[in-house]
Amino acid sequence: MKIYRYPTKNTWADLVQRPVLEREEISGLIAQIFSEVEKNGDKALIDFNRKFDKANTKSIKVAEIEIENAINQINEDLKQAIQQARENISKFHATQNTEVQKIETTKGVICWRENRAIEKVGIYIPGGTAPLFSTVLMLAIPANLAGCKEIILCTPPDKNGNINPAILYAAKLCGISKIFKTGGAQAVAGMALGTESIPKVYKIFGPGNQFVVAAKEYAQRYGVAIDMPAGPSEVLVIADQQAVPDFCAADLLSQAEHGSDSQVVFITTDLTIFNDTIEAVEQQVKVLPRNEFANQALENSNFILLNTLEEAIEFSNLYAPEHLILAMKDFEKYISKVQNAGSVFLGNYSCESAGDYASGTNHTLPTNAYAKNYSGVSLDSFVKKITFQHLSKEGLQNLGKTIETMAEAEGLFAHKNAVSIRLK
Repeated sequence: MKIYRYPTKNTWADLVQRPVLEREEISGLIAQIFSEVEKNGDKALIDFNRKFDKANTKSIKVAEIEIENAINQINEDLKQAIQQARENISKFHATQNTEVQKIETTKGVICWRENRAIEKVGIYIPGGTAPLFSTVLMLAIPANLAGCKEIILCTPPDKNGNINPAILYAAKLCGISKIFKTGGAQAVAGMALGTESIPKVYKIFGPGNQFVVAAKEYAQRYGVAIDMPAGPSEVLVIADQQAVPDFCAADLLSQAEHGSDSQVVFITTDLTIFNDTIEAVEQQVKVLPRNEFANQALENSNFILLNTLEEAIEFSNLYAPEHLILAMKDFEKYISKVQNAGSVFLGNYSCESAGDYASGTNHTLPTNAYAKNYSGVSLDSFVKKITFQHLSKEGLQNLGKTIETMAEAEGLFAHKNAVSIRLK
């Protein structure tokens, strides 16, 4: 870990940098994968399963019997946990449905906006060392609430060609029946291009490694939208003198264990909390099953001592973290000062894991400083907003002169005539 004591502001720009990825080499590989999937469809995906995941799969589509078998493999405690998480996530996202509001901007001129669900969406769920069945809930629930007609899911198989049972159970619980055994960049290519089995979608959602992120960016060349440009997981913790070092360390490691390319940042104004948290991290990481990933992530992570909490918030806004934890006594005082963050956790007991799993908020969030200009996934992510207007004869008479004057000033006389011909 990298330790900084009272760094001057002219060094902050360097401290907020994320680990650099070799994008050019990745881009060439992504282009090859898309080309292969475009030419050979399902066969290419089966070949990539063998090449990248060492998995033998005769068919890409998950059969109904596989889903039913998976349900029987899940113990009751996990089923109940998933069901409670589903209930909370549904409650929170259901409140994001808005009523249509019709506004009379000028007498006789009525304007309004209505939501229309994106008809076909694709969800990517990472598998491998951490099968993120929680992400199924985070994406499928708002997609269903929005009214998306077709929701498909892609996730990588294990070496035996099977999908993690918890992923299949969560998908079934959320009403997803079209599930495909394909992972990585090739899964994104399959959803963007369509194959014999996988329908082409209009928008792709879901987290992943640098190859998945690059593939989602590449998919936009084919007219497919994505949820956001996202990269490795990250968290920034701001602590004052009443923070609990063990809690802070646990939150930092909860993100560090995601992968070697994750990044965590700890900021405090208290020297004792600073030293005790570093010690707690060093002790806790030793007993983590995924400590190899966590230790590699810690090598790229920053522990920073600053003079004031105001400075800490200023640094956080510059960093724009995916997750921000305010382990502070008077956190309410600083809420309005948070400008850039994906999701914020307040106080000593609001662990980041709550948002990852079951509090109700969405855990698909902008990373790599994109919290400066992107929001996390919500119901809005799955809809388009279409504007409508109705002008009565009186309405056009009231507004016509304004339109004619502006159109003529722009030299667009056909625009002017579309009004004039009606007024005559």
